[in-house]
Amino acid sequence: MKGLFRAGRVAILVSGAAACQKAQTAPLYEAVPVARRDIVVTASASGVVQPILTFIVKSKAWGEIIEMPVQTGDEVRKGQLLARIDPRIPQQNLAQAQAALDKARAQLETATAQLRRSEALYRSQSISETEYESSNLAHATASAAVVNAEAGLQTAKDAMEDTQVRAPITGSILELDAVLRTVISSPTLGGGTVILKMANLDTVQDSAMVAETDIGRVQPGLPVTITVDAFPNRTFDGTVLKIGPQAQIMQNVTSFPVFVNIPNPGHLLKPGMNTEIRIHTGRRDGVLAVPYAALRTPRDVASGAAVLGLDPQLVEQQIAAATAAAAPHRRAGDSTAHPTSQAQAPGTFTTPNGRVITLPPGVTADQVQQAIAKMRTGAEPTAAERALLAQVFGRSQRSGGSGGGGGGGGARGSRGGSGNSYIVFVRRAGNVTAVPIKTGLSDQDYVEVTAGVEEKDTVLVLPSASLVQSQQQFRQRFQNVTGGGLPGLRQQQSQPAAGAR
Repeated sequence: MKGLFRAGRVAILVSGAAACQKAQTAPLYEAVPVARRDIVVTASASGVVQPILTFIVKSKAWGEIIEMPVQTGDEVRKGQLLARIDPRIPQQNLAQAQAALDKARAQLETATAQLRRSEALYRSQSISETEYESSNLAHATASAAVVNAEAGLQTAKDAMEDTQVRAPITGSILELDAVLRTVISSPTLGGGTVILKMANLDTVQDSAMVAETDIGRVQPGLPVTITVDAFPNRTFDGTVLKIGPQAQIMQNVTSFPVFVNIPNPGHLLKPGMNTEIRIHTGRRDGVLAVPYAALRTPRDVASGAAVLGLDPQLVEQQIAAATAAAAPHRRAGDSTAHPTSQAQAPGTFTTPNGRVITLPPGVTADQVQQAIAKMRTGAEPTAAERALLAQVFGRSQRSGGSGGGGGGGGARGSRGGSGNSYIVFVRRAGNVTAVPIKTGLSDQDYVEVTAGVEEKDTVLVLPSASLVQSQQQFRQRFQNVTGGGLPGLRQQQSQPAAGAR
């Protein structure tokens, strides 16, 4: 029974080891051809649809609403009747003003006739100068009374017109705050009563909170794509109007309000709708691009080489060779920049960044150039060429350090950043080589490549550096536990020997 249990345990361990072996033999990378594609970088945020300008409609007249021919959601034109206020008191005031004007005009006619008679009598010296001046004063007073009466009549007419509340703009009724038979007050008495709210929805505005990390790339005039839950299969186009100057902090996240104007001819977008906006902060059409996950930095190139079963020292030499070979292309037109034997000083080699390396004794610049050209094609270098490159670049690569965070698994730079340097593993002519590249715009899925690879190349997307490290640690723990083999296997092999003794 004990032997059976031991045998069962060995079988389980053997099957577990076989499963582990099968998992390890599974492909550890994905080969992706270098192709041309469109790179679009966006800054995403959530917002709310709002009218650009909302009108609060009140009535200058006070009294009871006796007619209200509109409802919420109605489309009205400028000057259309919205509500009618009880006109009885304004009508009475208008009648009184008209009567006052008629009286003033009659008095003016009398004063005018009296003034003519006084002038004739004064010329014939039939009346005194004082009487004549009194006639002039009476005429002037009557004229002023007519002017006041006319002003009063116009005021009464305006008050009568104010009993008809009309639309100030062409737009939509958003909200009714008063209904039929409501008694409203005038704005001159406590601010007045709000009758309704309306706005023009031909163009609406989206107010979105954009994170501080993205706000530096947002500028007025940038195109915006808007989506709403009401129309999941449709997008709306807008334009950034302005950026609010005051930041808002919510849950320790600093954001800035960004206002987007959205044409809304069909009035499909309603005030209050929640939106998801994408501000197009950068775009490249038809550029060479590779997956962002394929990028590596000098810090994690060794882990990528371990995944591919490559010699890390050989990978360093490939990177140095590719960097040196790319120098003539980056310095096109500068004849002194080509690292040929004629342009180099005896016993030295100039790297693309201008660093002068002293060549070991017996090594010429032509030999270095030939080895670099061979490795750039992806061909396997000979032992002699590998030793030569190790002498030239080995020490400089080990002492040069590494900059930046991890690539591929950890090369996440800022979105849309350009001009960064990374390393990718490329399959050329059946061989895998490490190639330094220059990157441009990135949408975090793909990144534009400005130098280093061509369309015929295939890049290898490797697991992240942290994942590779954890796999290595797991294998190391497995070996420590098993002693380099299966648990219990050595004990089973040693027991028969003990029994025989």
